[in-house]
Amino acid sequence: MSLTHAPGATGRIGLGTAPLGDLYAEIDEDDALATIRAALDGGITFFDTAPLYGHGLAEHRLGTVLRRAPRDVLTLSTKVGRVLEPMPRGTPDRSGYVGGLPHGARFDYSYDGAWRSLEQSLLRLGTARVDILLIHDVDVWTHGALLEERFAECMRGSYRALSEMRAQGIVQAIGVGVNEAEMCERFAREGDFDVMMLAGRYTLLEQAALDGFLRTAAERGIGVLLAGVFNSGILASADSAPAHYNYGAAPQAVRQRVAQLRTVCQAHGVSLLDAAVQFTLAHPAVQRIVLGAVTAAEVRRNLAAAQARLPGSLWRDLKGQGLLPAHAPVPADED
Repeated sequence: MSLTHAPGATGRIGLGTAPLGDLYAEIDEDDALATIRAALDGGITFFDTAPLYGHGLAEHRLGTVLRRAPRDVLTLSTKVGRVLEPMPRGTPDRSGYVGGLPHGARFDYSYDGAWRSLEQSLLRLGTARVDILLIHDVDVWTHGALLEERFAECMRGSYRALSEMRAQGIVQAIGVGVNEAEMCERFAREGDFDVMMLAGRYTLLEQAALDGFLRTAAERGIGVLLAGVFNSGILASADSAPAHYNYGAAPQAVRQRVAQLRTVCQAHGVSLLDAAVQFTLAHPAVQRIVLGAVTAAEVRRNLAAAQARLPGSLWRDLKGQGLLPAHAPVPADED
């Protein structure tokens, strides 16, 4: 599937709303809404969200702003796989979100669960439709030993429901959103999907998807949406800042590799964040990258990174030092 976007690199940038669901810290409501408005003002037209993000809060905040924007120029993506239910805020297991709405998230990959999830999302978003609907988190990271059971439930339930939604024109495209390239390949073999969102597995830091999923996606015409291109923040953090990796504390080996990447970037007068954005945009199978932000300033910074002019010598040095595969696509040489 080809997703329409504005010309240039910034037209391939989407706003990811997981942080706006109070992922690591509670965010002031006005600040959260200002972040979404900054994305609109900067020309972003692609917005990704999910019921999980703040247990409905991210969808609610996104809808508050987008209800005032021209709907036909926007591409809106959300997910199924969890159904939300009222639950006291102090209830344990907030799925990593420190704030959010007082709702509990229950896994449900059934046929009826997919329909119910979409209906709930439409109400929170305040819209009559979404453009892209993804099956969320059917991977080892989320389900461990229960993966096979969840996968089977998904294929006979959620996948069937999404296929019907697409056939009826309720959604334009269907896909999956996961953290593992291997699961993207498995879904590509087992079903007919238009798009897939992969988080964290094709970044400046790690390229697990390069020779597998991205090649499969190109061969099958599956549109690739890359999320987590900062690996939960470590590729966007300042040198001395505490860094998240895979939604937790970064292990020492990861911090050391990031330090090596930063050193090469600094030698070329390039910020690590700019290099992280530009690298993921360079792969021809990638239609959009979805960047999270918690402030308007971060949105503007991400958009600027997409337009930065980086020297070709940077990529040659990263490959020469074994920090990138020799065959990984990189931006055109601008030396």
